[in-house]
Amino acid sequence: MKFGGTSMAGTERIRRVANIVRKQQARGHEVAVVVSAMAGETDRLVNFCREANALYDPAEYDVVVASGEQVTSGLLALTLQSLGCKARSWLGWQLPIHTIEAHAKARIESIDADELIASMQRGEIAVIPGFQGLSEDNRVTTLGRGGSDTSAVAVAAAVHADRCDIYTDVDGVYTTDPRIVAKAKKQKAVTYEEMLELASVGAKVLQTRSVGLAMKEGVRVQVLSSFVGEDAIPADDLPGTMIVSEEEMNELVEKGEMERQHVTGIAHDKNEAKVILTRVPDKPGAVAHIFEPLAKAAINVDMIIQNVGRDKGETDVTFTVPQADLARAQALLEDKRDEIGFNRIITDSKIAKISVVGVGMKSHAGVAATMFKALADRGINIQAISTSEIKVSVMVDEDETELAVRVLHTAYGLDAKDEAA
Repeated sequence: MKFGGTSMAGTERIRRVANIVRKQQARGHEVAVVVSAMAGETDRLVNFCREANALYDPAEYDVVVASGEQVTSGLLALTLQSLGCKARSWLGWQLPIHTIEAHAKARIESIDADELIASMQRGEIAVIPGFQGLSEDNRVTTLGRGGSDTSAVAVAAAVHADRCDIYTDVDGVYTTDPRIVAKAKKQKAVTYEEMLELASVGAKVLQTRSVGLAMKEGVRVQVLSSFVGEDAIPADDLPGTMIVSEEEMNELVEKGEMERQHVTGIAHDKNEAKVILTRVPDKPGAVAHIFEPLAKAAINVDMIIQNVGRDKGETDVTFTVPQADLARAQALLEDKRDEIGFNRIITDSKIAKISVVGVGMKSHAGVAATMFKALADRGINIQAISTSEIKVSVMVDEDETELAVRVLHTAYGLDAKDEAA
């Protein structure tokens, strides 16, 4: 079970979490819980680091920011004990959770889970701080923002758990953002591939890395809400959304528990910016000169269009980068202006990416055509398109984001039916 920062924000909420955990143990489950720091706490600790030393040492930064989860794991263990449960906290170095690569964005390599499993078999609830581990040189490391989801999936894989329940402030994965489309439906199950695509194109439910790890290790993940009443039904009886393999999804469809859908969800992301380089020489190697410096600077390029040149021998190249990297990308390209040979750079950060995702696209033609027609009928202009096997993304004006999402949700028949109908 994993609980995020909003679920751990203060003693009242921690008591509520303790009751949810206690109910699962009372049903005969062996339980390990991964917790995040209290909401806002990591930001506070990061600011302390910046104030102490603007050019801070990443290893000491990790020592400071990892303390947020240490506090919540101890408090949850204490609260569980007050409810009569046997519980203890396990810090990242006590398990240990071995990590590799850089501080502040480490990756979990392995977990020594023998002692943890023995403790759970004795009926102890294990409370584990998320987001942290131990480097090869025995220093505390952290896994980057949203890292507690990854911690939870890694612990679930290490103890061969039946399920990894991720409690968050939403009660499942919806066909789209319910704040934009009131008729968005909660999905009973979504495949790993679909969830990976949804997470990477703007759905904020799960961290992309945690979904990738779950897929690799075959961990069944369930997304549910921790904001349920004290007397709520346990997760086993009131499921959120299960993230499962394609084989398990096919079984659910065959049993009649799931409808076969071509499109699973529609995500949007306003954190993209468009870059146009005009009058690039239309010759071999020209495009490589544009994207090599961006790749070296670890700037992620998403959509790319090369227009047919207006004059012979020249072409315009359009692409998107994350909004946060726009200024850096612009500076790098200006630096290489002579080498690339473009005329000018035009940028636009008032754009949004709308993505339609679904495993059903592999075997069903016409998903993209439906998208283009539905947007055209409402006068929404498509500025760029990118596709993968189970995703079609388009770039539109930021002002048209909500309208585009609603139009597509209806076009693919995803709107929930009125109960009365």
